[in-house]
Amino acid sequence: MSATLDLRGTPCPINFVRTKLKLETLDAGELLEVWLDAGEPIEQVPPSLTVEGYQIASIEEREGFFSLVVCRPKS
Repeated sequence: MSATLDLRGTPCPINFVRTKLKLETLDAGELLEVWLDAGEPIEQVPPSLTVEGYQIASIEEREGFFSLVVCRPKS
């Protein structure tokens, strides 16, 4: 994993914006693990990232939050 971003407690759309800004600092092909709350964050952030061209590598439910792994595109 290249980096981890803990956005638990961060409301939409700020969590999406922070995720996107962090992804832009990574090299192409690198992975970012994002910790998101249940509900609106995990329902909104992955589809929004997909629309922006990012690849979702995995979504895993953990104890009290979700782990979202996103890949920065190589193009």
